[in-house]
Amino acid sequence: MTAPAQAPTGQNQALRGRRTPLVVFAVIAVIAFGVSAALCYGAGIGGWVLTIVIGLILYLAGVFVAVNRVEGRRAARNRIWSTLIQLAFVLALLPLVSVIWTLISKGTERFDLNFFTTSLNNTGARDPDGGAVHAIIGTLQQVALAAFLTIPLGVLAAIYIVEYGRGRLALTIRFFVDVMTGIPSIVAGLFILSFWVLIVSPWYNNGQPAFSGFAAALALSVLMLPTIVRSTEEMLRLVPAPLREGAYALGVPKWKTILKVVIPTALPGIVTGIMLAIARAAGETAPVLLVAGGTAAVNINPFNNNQSSLSLFVFQQASDASRFSPARAWTAALTLVALVLILTIAAKLIAGRNRIRR
Repeated sequence: MTAPAQAPTGQNQALRGRRTPLVVFAVIAVIAFGVSAALCYGAGIGGWVLTIVIGLILYLAGVFVAVNRVEGRRAARNRIWSTLIQLAFVLALLPLVSVIWTLISKGTERFDLNFFTTSLNNTGARDPDGGAVHAIIGTLQQVALAAFLTIPLGVLAAIYIVEYGRGRLALTIRFFVDVMTGIPSIVAGLFILSFWVLIVSPWYNNGQPAFSGFAAALALSVLMLPTIVRSTEEMLRLVPAPLREGAYALGVPKWKTILKVVIPTALPGIVTGIMLAIARAAGETAPVLLVAGGTAAVNINPFNNNQSSLSLFVFQQASDASRFSPARAWTAALTLVALVLILTIAAKLIAGRNRIRR
């Protein structure tokens, strides 16, 4: 049996079509931005921003002309749209890179042992020391309590909507969840303030309203619940129906199918939604300010007395007149982002490990 004859090299190149050399794009970029810089700075009509904008327009026009002559009009349009998509990606990435760079460059000034082992208690305006251990403890406790209250409730509500809910009741629940998604954080804080702090807390505090970290956790739960419900609902709907039908065909009860098949399949997406809710809760300031009050001392009891958080600490230090406060605020912001990043990575690793075991 003989091998099929290969086409000549020239024929292969004809089938592949001609390609514009990469050096052409480099030359076009140099010429475009050179002309733009000469036009903007020579005529004095703008700075570097206008130079980049005009340079990109000239570059796209030059690329279209060059590719159109070599590869054809269709390839030229494809090259222009590919360049625009890549440019949009770069523009979307720039704010994220800028935020990360700003946090790291300004937040490392007070990133020391004193910041993580001391509080602001008895710290004066001229004292360069003072840390945020009280705010870190408050954030961890409040977010943990809010997650403990919200995650089971949100996941079970999503399971009911997807697996059991039918008719108007399910539509009504979904509608109110969508409405809650857009509630401002200060409204959630006002709700807990009027209900828990002013009505419930006087029952166990000798008739006096009491601020507490637990009240802040309740307010954060109101903000976390719709995010968890909606994200979990969407992930459960993505589970293929044949997986459920196969389990039912084997005689597996519905509750066991949900527990052993549906939830493990959707677990990575569910974890992502939960972490988004936790990240939002950890960065909220208004609810904590309204119902926890804030404090400069360490309070490890979230059910009694005022408590602070990292977001509230950042807000207070950013508005403080002391020249040492901005450095504390930036370090606290970096710490908050680092905590959320660590929790997200840990949750992803746990979800991935469970998925491998299945």
